[in-house]
Amino acid sequence: MKTVAHPARRCPPIHLLPQGETGTRRFQNEEQITLPLVPSSQPEPLIKLRSHWLLGTLFAIALALMATAPALAATDDGKVTDFVLDNGMEVVVIPDHRAPIVTQMVWYKTGSADESPGKSGIAHLFERLMFKATTNLAAGELGRAVSAIGGSMNAFTSYDYTAFHETVAPWALEPMMSFEADRMFNLMLTDDDIKTERDVILEERRSRIDNNPQAVLDEEVDATLWQNQPYRIPVIGWMQEVEKLNWADAVAFYATYYRPNNAVLVVAGDVEPETVKALAEKTYGKVPRGPDLPPRVRPVEPEQNTRRTVTLSDARVSVPSFSTQWVVPSYHTAEPGEAEALDLLAEILGGGNRSRLYQQLVVKEGIATEAGAYFRGTMLDATRFTIYGSPRGDAKPADLEAAADAEVARIARDGVSSDELDKAKDRYVRSVSFARDEQPYMAYLYGSTLATGRNVKDVEEWPDRIRKVTADQVKAAAARYLVPDHSTTGYLFPKTEN
Repeated sequence: MKTVAHPARRCPPIHLLPQGETGTRRFQNEEQITLPLVPSSQPEPLIKLRSHWLLGTLFAIALALMATAPALAATDDGKVTDFVLDNGMEVVVIPDHRAPIVTQMVWYKTGSADESPGKSGIAHLFERLMFKATTNLAAGELGRAVSAIGGSMNAFTSYDYTAFHETVAPWALEPMMSFEADRMFNLMLTDDDIKTERDVILEERRSRIDNNPQAVLDEEVDATLWQNQPYRIPVIGWMQEVEKLNWADAVAFYATYYRPNNAVLVVAGDVEPETVKALAEKTYGKVPRGPDLPPRVRPVEPEQNTRRTVTLSDARVSVPSFSTQWVVPSYHTAEPGEAEALDLLAEILGGGNRSRLYQQLVVKEGIATEAGAYFRGTMLDATRFTIYGSPRGDAKPADLEAAADAEVARIARDGVSSDELDKAKDRYVRSVSFARDEQPYMAYLYGSTLATGRNVKDVEEWPDRIRKVTADQVKAAAARYLVPDHSTTGYLFPKTEN
């Protein structure tokens, strides 16, 4: 059995290159495990935690606060604050005093698109391994602590980032920070840890992908849409590559990417920036800075000049469907105003029951049970624009596709009216404003933005940039990017007997 303590010190860094997201949706490793023996030469952990602290201290703090502390009052105007710790970890604080809860999210600037060739799935595997034992605590103690105080926790992996988050009462923020700081540096891994979680992921892949015709088609469409970029590889990894992931792969990935200067901490809720800064310095600030990683330079997608189709027929399918996708720039790669125009184009074309696709295909023609469009702008590299639909009655997916193509062509040719554009702006900005009432959403918004190369100012100025988009920009985006001859379309059909 291999055991590693402080792998960041023992293992030299290696140079490693959702839409979909793959993540844990439950408390991890609830069983108690026996920690492997730690070599006597092991240095003292930087973040010292002990098992008896787990419940005793948490409940003692809670009782003391309930007995003596007055209700927190807002002492600022809710202004978002950001700063950088001495070790390079960026911190964003979003005060919200309407309820006595707080969400912390730790974002690592690494995802499946950063994996080395042949190592697909290592980012997702390591997300799960982060719930294993550290030099201070046994596996599963974070989950038990969060559960004991009525909080919630989660984690997920996407193409460009991996995130871990907890929502708890404000008094529990410091111990949650201590937990996260502890596993950022003190994680211990064994061969058994790797084998156990690797087997779990393989079974997850069988149940979520291989047994789901839509998921199988989605993977094939991704591999066809992207000709060069690593977004063509599924976040969960290819089966034959996940099977070979091992202890050395995991330790190297940890040593390379899990460091404070490659992470962003977002704290949203009933907190003050000064308090968060003091707690962050006390916990995360003790984790040593790692070597700076080179810029995240990935293969560039070549110009696409063919129309491609992917078809899957499966006996488990009862309702056929289609989706057409185009490679388009993201907020990180687009020229000024382009990504905002694509966002509004998606809203006008297929953003809800007031959109053109829904009104034309579902309401007027009655040939679809659903029809829509979306643009996934928060990607580090180029991204995708998608339209989709499912037929109704005797209609075929080809009928929907033709009708949807006609709506796209109409916008590319005739543009949109100023009234239509203004209503789309109102709907879009309003929906985002409403979503900002949710702490986890705010933490997600800022975290995903900063983890893909942008900053707090980009988030704050986004509504104004949306308001400035012109009808000509929307028309130009449709004409330039939604070209039928440059698209990839996936068809899902029921399988009928010959």
